[in-house]
Amino acid sequence: MINSLDNKNYDLEESLKVENLTSSDYEEICKRLGRKPNRTELGMFGVMWSEHCCYRNSKPLLSRFPTSGKNVLVGPGENAGVIDVGNNQKLVFKIESHNHPSAIEPFQGAATGVGGILRDIFTMGARPIAVLNSLRFGNLDKASNISLLRGVVSGISHYGNCVGVPTVGGEIDFNESYSGNPLVNVMALGLLETDEIVCSGASKIGSPVLYVGNTTGRDGVGGASFASSELTTNSLDNRPAVQVGDPFIEKSLIEACLDAFKTGDVIAAQDMGAAGLTCSSAEMAANGGLGVSINLDLVPARENNMSPYQYLLSESQERMLLVVKQNKLNELIKQFQKWGLYARVIGEVISTQEVIISHKNNVVAKIPTSALSDETPINIHNVLREPPDYLLNKWKWTEDQLPSFKKNGIISLKDKKKYSWSNIILKLLSNPSIASKKWVFQQYDSQVQSNTVFKPGESDAAVIRLRSQDEKDKKQKFSGVAASVDCNSRWVYLDPYRGSIAAVVESARNVSCVGAEPLAITNNLNFSSPETKIGYWQLASSCEGISEACIALETPVTGGNVSLYNESKNEKNEITPIFPTPVIGMVGKITNIDDAICSGWKNVGDQIWIIGSNNSELTLAASSYLEYFHGLITGRPPKIDLDDEKLCQSFLRESILSNYIISSHDVGDGGLAIALAECCILSSKGATINLEAQNNREDNLLFSEGGSRIVFSINRKNESKFVEFTKKKIKNLNINIFVKKLGYVSPKNFNISFQEKEICNIRVDELTEKFNNGISSHFK
Repeated sequence: MINSLDNKNYDLEESLKVENLTSSDYEEICKRLGRKPNRTELGMFGVMWSEHCCYRNSKPLLSRFPTSGKNVLVGPGENAGVIDVGNNQKLVFKIESHNHPSAIEPFQGAATGVGGILRDIFTMGARPIAVLNSLRFGNLDKASNISLLRGVVSGISHYGNCVGVPTVGGEIDFNESYSGNPLVNVMALGLLETDEIVCSGASKIGSPVLYVGNTTGRDGVGGASFASSELTTNSLDNRPAVQVGDPFIEKSLIEACLDAFKTGDVIAAQDMGAAGLTCSSAEMAANGGLGVSINLDLVPARENNMSPYQYLLSESQERMLLVVKQNKLNELIKQFQKWGLYARVIGEVISTQEVIISHKNNVVAKIPTSALSDETPINIHNVLREPPDYLLNKWKWTEDQLPSFKKNGIISLKDKKKYSWSNIILKLLSNPSIASKKWVFQQYDSQVQSNTVFKPGESDAAVIRLRSQDEKDKKQKFSGVAASVDCNSRWVYLDPYRGSIAAVVESARNVSCVGAEPLAITNNLNFSSPETKIGYWQLASSCEGISEACIALETPVTGGNVSLYNESKNEKNEITPIFPTPVIGMVGKITNIDDAICSGWKNVGDQIWIIGSNNSELTLAASSYLEYFHGLITGRPPKIDLDDEKLCQSFLRESILSNYIISSHDVGDGGLAIALAECCILSSKGATINLEAQNNREDNLLFSEGGSRIVFSINRKNESKFVEFTKKKIKNLNINIFVKKLGYVSPKNFNISFQEKEICNIRVDELTEKFNNGISSHFK
């Protein structure tokens, strides 16, 4: 082999622009190499030093997250987090984004987002058992947004359905800020099938580096850098940076890898995801404290005349890099080939801490592993000391600025028409952000693997049965895990700190509502450019809120993803940033899935109750009612008392496991009236509710948000026992927690009275019609 580096001249200024590197980055690269990089090496640094790979803008903020806890086995730094869920079972989970690829190629962008997160899971030695997604689109009055929605949902359903992993839940929201930049966040869960967690650090000098899976092509070249830049009117030119997936190869890869991991003959494993072969080889070497040599001539290629740059930066899907035992190499290769996969030795582990890449008998890259992955550049930003003026002005808003209810109606500030309370409830239920996501869920296979306890939309969190590892134990009661993804982007926009606290507590509340104990989170921080003062302040404030809430609820962060530069630029160079969207993926455990409950009422005559905090604020500020009915996005989101929140959830779980509470649903978007209506719709039963005076405004009673509130039902025969149980628990917990009876489940109508005056009476079938067609009605 000729030991010579390809040092052909290249346009430095243009190359740095392509790789999203700065002139100071280039100087640091030269310093670390002791020479100028060639074009291939520059590309390798470009992807490894991108925000997507090294978190150069967010790392100082992420370091403040609580990452350890009694259940955490693996925290941030590996392919996914791992927690102990009891019964000698370990749950692997993570969330990732595929926002920019989905914006320009929605089907493949979303499909490969699913494929990528699944590989993060099974790379650890876990079988994927569930997928959830959090999606954001622009308003559906634009044909382009409908097209993006259709394409993304089709991509998710195609890949998930074909690969055989159920899509069990998620959330979708619509706002104009996402019109040019939709968000596609996918969370996956897996159950460890190996005795040991498979990690990514290479070890044992001379061990073969085995490439397995699909072939390498030019698709996805530079995808990590593309994901770390803003979208413009020219972004369609970056379609080659969008990967193309094959779920059937992914299915073979899952089974082949899990079989190989169980043998104990795989020393280390790394998915070839963002930054492809560059990232997987560099991280393997760095994590193991060794080096790796790769011969690109041995890489299975699907296209001719590929350059070293294209081999190294390709993000072709369904590919893995393994370090394996030399004496078991042939057996492993046969095992992978049995599944119809490519399996070739493309290099070896070396003693010198370098990544050495050769192509056509030339060394085309030779980089110290520490240069690529250690002490990567950090962009230093100053955080605003005070909230920006536009928010301070919005926080001055009060409910007194709204019109009052007069003569059987209230005037909407949005369309100047008069509506009754019943009309407003129906109007909110039909808004796509609140309405049923049935049109989406029905395209997903939620029942494959036969472990999904509730169908999507039936419960506040997804519940997955964990089958016994001991197949002989036929009498064992199944334990389960619950999972939820959540974020109220409007709240985060109006107060990143309070809004991010709310995202954590609502995801935990959803898990508690099914009877499960929240254990840990993964997060996906979707924000605009950190290079603006407001953008970075939003990110910093959000991270502070997440940290505080996770510490209070004892739900540490096990990993996640940061997606910045989520903004679109039009032909006039006008930039529209998205609403800041820190999506929280919460997981919890339940000892016996027979104890899990869903959201809909159970029996006519059951009593309807509510629990909440007297310390937490209740307000129409930042509410769905304010935005969707009055057309205002203003006010300050309510403050949440974290101590009370934790106590409310603890009381709820204990009441569920004591068989008192038989259904529960958190009060979220749209307030109490919408939460009650949703319980009616899910059960095809009505409710008769009598509200007490807490506020002079009836719209506050119906549609205010906050308060750590949860509505639930109990069997009326258990009322006296439940009241006694509640007295004991509340006395031992906190006087600031209230538990009140609201009414009872009725046969057909949703009826609300206030001070013995009926203010709402709607047939359940009318509620259902509006709720179920809120999204699909926009397609006609």
